[in-house]
Amino acid sequence: MKIQLNYRSALKGILVVGALALTGCVSIPASIQGTVKNPTDNLTSVQNAPEMYIGQEARFGGKVLSVYNEPTKTRLEISVMTLNKYDASPELNSASIGRIYAYLNGFLEPNDFTNRYVTVVGKITGEQQGKVGQVPYKYVTVDVTGYQRWNIAQSVLLPPAGPWGYGYYGDPYYYNHPWGWGYGYPGGPAPVQTYLTE
Repeated sequence: MKIQLNYRSALKGILVVGALALTGCVSIPASIQGTVKNPTDNLTSVQNAPEMYIGQEARFGGKVLSVYNEPTKTRLEISVMTLNKYDASPELNSASIGRIYAYLNGFLEPNDFTNRYVTVVGKITGEQQGKVGQVPYKYVTVDVTGYQRWNIAQSVLLPPAGPWGYGYYGDPYYYNHPWGWGYGYPGGPAPVQTYLTE
């Protein structure tokens, strides 16, 4: 009984240390931290009263729909999505909130950005008239001071298992499994999680 309690305490300690380590690793990249503690990220509020936000720092992210190179800068048309609160990456399963024009100094290769996910930070400069298909649309405009391009990654989610990869007593998979008594993995395909990473 005493050994079992020590094992449980040790396991809890390992889990707490692991959680703290992961918390330390997940943070907003330096390129999009901005110069203020909480840059504006509510696009709907900005669209409702853009003149009130001119000159304020904002952080928006989403999918790049188009890239337009001008003589001295590049315009990204971004379909803005909700940002992850831990690293400011776009939430893949969230719906589009609206669109912005993000202006970056210099030339950007369209192939490096089109249909990719980005987060930008910079000053709101106002609105610009454009079109979505044949429908007139007012784009919020941002002069970008930093950006992060995100990569799509995937990982397989495994069911809970004991410390040596086997099911533990009381685990629903302990008795009902395809590989014989005591194994902790259920039958069927394992689910795959898709997420964004730096």
